[in-house]
Amino acid sequence: MKRYTAEFKRDAIALVDSTSKTVTAVARELGISPKSLRSWYWQAKADRGEGAPGELATAEREELRRLRR
Repeated sequence: MKRYTAEFKRDAIALVDSTSKTVTAVARELGISPKSLRSWYWQAKADRGEGAPGELATAEREELRRLRR
């Protein structure tokens, strides 16, 4: 599995936000999986407080993971 930097992910998400292209089209242009980009995009929305009700932000997921250990 290929790992992408946080900067790459932020730039990819910003590209989706700044264009009228679909996530799939942007992913194709960047040479990445649409599923990955879609996942990053949804998580970024949750982190901004724009996610679905009950969806956890990254900080909340990390805290929950830490508490479970």
